[in-house]
Amino acid sequence: MATLVILRHGESTWNRRNLFTGWHDVPLSEVGREEAVRAGVTLLEAGLWFDVLHTSVLTRAVETANLALAALGQPWLPVRRSWRLNERHYGALQGLDKKETTERHGPEQTKLWRRSYDVPPPPVDLDSPEHPMHDQRYRLLPPDVLPATECLADVVARVLPYWHDAIVPELRAGLTPLVVAHGNSLRALVKHLEHISDGDIAELNIPTGVPRLYELDDESLAVVSAGYLGDAEAVAAAAAAVAQQAGA
Repeated sequence: MATLVILRHGESTWNRRNLFTGWHDVPLSEVGREEAVRAGVTLLEAGLWFDVLHTSVLTRAVETANLALAALGQPWLPVRRSWRLNERHYGALQGLDKKETTERHGPEQTKLWRRSYDVPPPPVDLDSPEHPMHDQRYRLLPPDVLPATECLADVVARVLPYWHDAIVPELRAGLTPLVVAHGNSLRALVKHLEHISDGDIAELNIPTGVPRLYELDDESLAVVSAGYLGDAEAVAAAAAAVAQQAGA
């Protein structure tokens, strides 16, 4: 079987402040750094060995990968980074407090923006500093691929080409990839791998700093088994904490 591990970055400083982060670039919090190290220890205890690392181009994912690989003893792993693995762009919500947004717009509207498959938040203006066209790391990309806002369907549309073009060939070649990314880019990938419906994906919460291991059929890459590594109660508590971030 082919093996794949996905890992959501550890808690960021904006996660800790309960702010919508999206493409805004922030570092890990101290808790997030500890989560990243624990993730590496968990991978080590599971006896996993990787051939290539994939991350987004956002600092919190890069830091998580570096800390986890150091704890795993594989800091030299070849790296591929792509904007396609970035977190979902939260549009005009970026930088806003999640609970305050819920209080202002109501839990139903806030959940629709946060969790619906095809309803994006209001977009940022082109002159907003939150628009990625003002970030040098995206200067070589065509302007029309840079989002002013995204729903999960948009994230699926940008993540899956990277999955098929970059990661699938590695799996078919017998390599074991580690993908360190974000709650929504990984939700997009999990939706595809586990055939989760557009409606059910709203209830999927991916905890920070917890590796998820996939065993895939060699031929079809269909999921044979999937599960989080580590203590089951701790994983459940971490996923519940993600669900409660908006105060709903």
